[in-house]
Amino acid sequence: MTRPGDEVVQRLPLPEEVVSDPDTTGHPAAPAAGGGVRRLVIEIVETLVLTAVIFFVIQTFVAQPFEVKQMSMERTLEPGHYVLVDKLTPRFDAYHLGDIVVFDPPETWSDGGTPFIKRVIGRAGDKIEILDSGQVAVNGTVLDEPYLFRSDPSGPTDPTEASGVTTWTVDEGELFVMGDHRGNSVDSRVFGTVPVDSVVGRAWLRYWPLDVFGFLGGGRGAAASD
Repeated sequence: MTRPGDEVVQRLPLPEEVVSDPDTTGHPAAPAAGGGVRRLVIEIVETLVLTAVIFFVIQTFVAQPFEVKQMSMERTLEPGHYVLVDKLTPRFDAYHLGDIVVFDPPETWSDGGTPFIKRVIGRAGDKIEILDSGQVAVNGTVLDEPYLFRSDPSGPTDPTEASGVTTWTVDEGELFVMGDHRGNSVDSRVFGTVPVDSVVGRAWLRYWPLDVFGFLGGGRGAAASD
């Protein structure tokens, strides 16, 4: 006879009980000594494998962190800054003027496989011109580029100088890129346009050091001036 609150409730046996058989005395046999350890090891391995797979998928298809090691994007990005590069949205949203992109440079300019980081100045069909004034025009319209490097922080932005050629037309499937520190940047003025297929993704977040944490301007940054 049971008292209120002592109702018998049927329950499933615990894992150890499932694999245990009664011994000759009628008592449950103790689980194997190494069983719990073995299960723990398997769970740890499964967790590590799953974590590695998730990390691989994210880095391959979604986003990847990069450390800036070049001075060509000063002062937007300085050596030692860390950026997060979006690899997902470019699959359905084409690169825009002003986007900061990470890409594999031409082999003749490759330095041990280190990717370059520059800003998109021209897309397919665009005509790029470097004017005598040191300004850049796209399809005849002068760009407003407040992000350019200033030798004197309180002065005007440094002019853009050509490297022999002053006019380019961007072919289909190509991008024309330049660094923000034009006087210290090897870019499309030197090696020409870069294939979109060589672009890793667009840098959208500067996350380290924390005092410079912030989102990086996208395609609207290189807006044409009146």
